[in-house]
Amino acid sequence: MRCIIARFPFDLTKSGVLASMKDVKPEPITGESVLIGRRYYPVKQLGEVITRQDRRDFTGGEVTRAMTRLGFTCRSAHEAVPDPHASHAPTPLETASELLGSPRSLDL
Repeated sequence: MRCIIARFPFDLTKSGVLASMKDVKPEPITGESVLIGRRYYPVKQLGEVITRQDRRDFTGGEVTRAMTRLGFTCRSAHEAVPDPHASHAPTPLETASELLGSPRSLDL
């Protein structure tokens, strides 16, 4: 697919983007992000890798539009990205255990 990022034309393919990001570690996400494989990448990091341009030369919107057209899942800065280190919602078993309390020790 042909797209324009920072006034330069690029011919991007989904497989080409996947290959470019294969060994790239994602940076912390502070704004818009794109799901590549099983990882979320900030759009500016992704744009820098696939275009080989400085991040200041393009907008996140340009990269987001291109990735959406290629079929990638994009998230805005307002949507929460799942944090694997954050506490999880309790399971029904954990909720029931908390409500019932722990068994009391018996004094014999």
